[in-house]
Parts: sequence; C-alpha cells; structure tokens
Amino acid sequence: MNDTSPAAEAPWQVFRFLVTFQRATLPGAQAAGGSGAVDICQGGFSECTGLEATMEPKAIKAGGMNYGAAQRVGPVSFATVVLKRGMTSTRHLWEWFARVAGGASAYRLDVRIQLLDGAGSPALTWVLERALPVKFKAADVNARGTEIGIEELHLVHEGLRLEGSGGGEGGGTAAPAQGAAP
Repeated sequence: MNDTSPAAEAPWQVFRFLVTFQRATLPGAQAAGGSGAVDICQGGFSECTGLEATMEPKAIKAGGMNYGAAQRVGPVSFATVVLKRGMTSTRHLWEWFARVAGGASAYRLDVRIQLLDGAGSPALTWVLERALPVKFKAADVNARGTEIGIEELHLVHEGLRLEGSGGGEGGGTAAPAQGAAP
C-alpha cells in the first residue's frame, strides 16, 4: 500500500542544515526596485539552537465569569539563536560581530537556516529577520586538548519566519515586520 498523505510522511532528520547570511532588506526597499538582499557568507554549522518564538497571553478577568479568565493574544518574544561550528580560516562572522561592536549597530543581516532533506535539497527554511550578533566565542586553547575548536555566534533578531521547500512562503511570520500593518 503506497500512502503519500502528509500523515504518512516520515519526519525530517535535523542533522543536515545550511546557514546563509544576507544583508537585511530595509522596509520599503523592495518597492524601490530590486530585492535589496546581498549574500554575505554561508557556512556549515554543527549546531543551531534557539529557534523559538513565545507569545505571552494576556488574561482578561471579566466580572461574572467565574470559570476562568479569557485569554487574548499578547506580545511575541524570540529566543537568542546560537550557532556553533568548527573554526576555519574564514573570518566573516568575527568581522560582522566586530563591526557591530564597533558602533555599526544598523548593520543587520537576515539569516536563513535551511533544513535539508535526504537528497540534500532544502525541505524548509527558517528566516531570522534583521539579526544582530550579541556574542562571539572562540574556541578554548589548550595544549593538552585533542578536540576540534568550536566557535559560537549568538544572535538576537526582530522576527522569525518559516518558509516551505524551495524558499516559497510556507508558514507565515511570527510577527509583522516593521512598518507592516498588523
């Protein structure tokens, strides 16, 4: 029996992913012509944590409603995303952090985290909108150590969006972009 319904689809394995960094598109830049996105760098990371959005509900206690409070939508917050990878000779991530730490606070990047299927094709893509590096950690140096050096980059961002396979819109955005109507 060949069942191809979504319920019969096998879950994706999460050990194959690719991370790309693009210059963030400013609100209204697409209307002026062009996408505004420029690839900065990409890389294979060994670990990515913090892909989460949390909505804080607002409880409304109405008089005469003794069974429980009504729940309303509240503000959304995003976790800090941590990327880890083996140290290499490329310095793109350090240069971005150093630029922001040196006062270029407007230098934001959109970060695309593509989960790859068994064939190596993008299955889905998480987009961190207008990400900003807040911590860079190089590997500890130890003459007795035998492990591979791992560097970490911690990112805060202003929105989390899920796209379907092939980069098309698949899941919407967790919060409207700046300048967008609610």
